[in-house]
Amino acid sequence: ALCGMLTEIAALNVRQNGSRRSLLEGVMTAATAAVVAPQLAVAEETSMTDVYFGVGCYWHIQHEFVEGERKMLGRSDAQLTSMTGYAGGTKIGSEGRVCYHNMQQIADYGRLGHGEVVGMSIPQSKIGDFAELYFSLFNPRTKDRVDPMDRGGEYRSLLGLPGGTSHASYPAVLEAAAKAGFTLKEGKGNDGDTLGTQSVWVYDTAKFPFYQAEVYHQFHNDFQSPAYGKAYNNIANQAFADGRLKVTGCPDRV
Repeated sequence: ALCGMLTEIAALNVRQNGSRRSLLEGVMTAATAAVVAPQLAVAEETSMTDVYFGVGCYWHIQHEFVEGERKMLGRSDAQLTSMTGYAGGTKIGSEGRVCYHNMQQIADYGRLGHGEVVGMSIPQSKIGDFAELYFSLFNPRTKDRVDPMDRGGEYRSLLGLPGGTSHASYPAVLEAAAKAGFTLKEGKGNDGDTLGTQSVWVYDTAKFPFYQAEVYHQFHNDFQSPAYGKAYNNIANQAFADGRLKVTGCPDRV
């Protein structure tokens, strides 16, 4: 097909311009377009993008995104990237820490204005698919999180993209939100609870980065479902051993 296209362009240039230069320019332009277009498509398909999503307690959300990675990306346990964490606040604690509530009152994520999220690294071309998964995690009847008993900004609905609303895949996220009956709002940091509003805060991950949660909060059972099983729980140990999970400096089991 490429050879045929080059031949047609060459013949056209010869008829119109009758010059060797026009012939060569036509051939080179067609060849460049034929090579660059597939490369751009492949780059978009394989370019990994760090994003995060949050709606209520992060234990259940992590499990659902783990299943999303397995089904949509074919990832094994050793390749999973969905980790619980915190985002959306304007402050961090000493030594760059953001921690779960703790007796020592070290870098408490709620006091710092952050919400519970699950961060992951996915192909840019799949952001829209993962956004659809995200909006399916809300209660379809109430359009709220499935654990409304948890109240406050720590449990607000939020998502993060590089560049926020200016990201190339934001229209796909906006479409998924509209289809599910939600409004997206640009987050300013330390934003309030979204319960009862059918809205989601959108953050620029460059300004509001993801902070990994403690190891003991990873691959945890939740209160919405039966226990996920030891094999699922033990992924935390595997991820810590291979470096996907880091020591946070917060009170933890490692």
